[in-house]
Amino acid sequence: MPSAPAPAASAPHLSRDDAGVLVASGDWTLAHARALAGRAAALGRSGTGGQERRVDASGILRLDTAGAQALLDLAPADDIKGLDANRRALLDAVAAAAARTETGGRRGRDGGVLDLFARTGNAVEQIGNDAWKLLGFIGLVLATLARSLPDPRRWRFTSLVFHIEQTGLDAVPIVVLLNFLVGAVVAFLGATVLKDFGASIYTIELIGYSFLREFGVLLTAIMVAGRSGSAFTAQIGSMKSREEIDAIRTLGLDPVEVLVLPRVLALLVSLPILTVLAMLAGIVGGAAVCVLSLDISPTMFVTRLQGLNATQHFWVGMSKAPLFAFLIAAIGCLEGMKVSGSAQSVGTHTTSSVVQAIFVTILVDALAAIFYMEIGV
Repeated sequence: MPSAPAPAASAPHLSRDDAGVLVASGDWTLAHARALAGRAAALGRSGTGGQERRVDASGILRLDTAGAQALLDLAPADDIKGLDANRRALLDAVAAAAARTETGGRRGRDGGVLDLFARTGNAVEQIGNDAWKLLGFIGLVLATLARSLPDPRRWRFTSLVFHIEQTGLDAVPIVVLLNFLVGAVVAFLGATVLKDFGASIYTIELIGYSFLREFGVLLTAIMVAGRSGSAFTAQIGSMKSREEIDAIRTLGLDPVEVLVLPRVLALLVSLPILTVLAMLAGIVGGAAVCVLSLDISPTMFVTRLQGLNATQHFWVGMSKAPLFAFLIAAIGCLEGMKVSGSAQSVGTHTTSSVVQAIFVTILVDALAAIFYMEIGV
């Protein structure tokens, strides 16, 4: 059976009836765009009474996006009548796109001020949501820890030892080297400033005080946040993207108990040990500068360091290490659990993990410094 012949092309036509309504007919397509523009300009929207804003489009044979835009140039979408369902949908889509473009143009004219406020508000809201999620995750970890500790059969020694080696032993060289160099820099700066006052000998107290109370634990925590916290996020995030965490749940196991607790406990063991090594490395670096540049004997250095009440400052610094370790591990694991499944999501949350961990570490350290100052320690 032969197919029906395609309808012949018809030139677009636009006229006004006795009631003042614009009557559109023919093919309103891109091929007739120039003719449509000329005819629309001839009739336009000028006049009185508002009747010229109404369009009867029941006679249109063909309609594409160019023709729909020509109709919208004559009247708003609600004042265009006579279209079937498909052509009405096309007209509404073109009208919506034009509205979005117009809105974007107005935003551009305001210099982006509204977008700046919108992004600022979104950022503040995101910070609040992240803090709330972190608080809830910390509660979940503590509840799981309290449930697992009384039952030795649920302890995962192999995973714990592996993560202690990964986060502690493997990090010793970089942590020791970093603190040694910072100790030397602090000694140089202290000697340069105190030399003008004839008090270069007090460089010893500066080194001991700064590394025992602040630099030792803070530099170590920042290094661990960038090294181990990001590793936790990448490891758990990769498992999440491969649906391995769903498989763990299918086996009847708790992902927090299997994946999170070994990492948290490992960092609770590793970070205090690394902090002790960092304190020693920083003091040794400062001592090297004092001995080689300031003509201070090793005996004098140790004697003045003992008179600093070093034990008290040591415990002040060490008291912050477990708290930093728990927060870094919790943030790293939580960001890994947030991964949605793509490689880009893994990278985004790994970056977020490092930023959040370092920010929280410095914030808590500042609050701890204020607290110890207020109680006179």
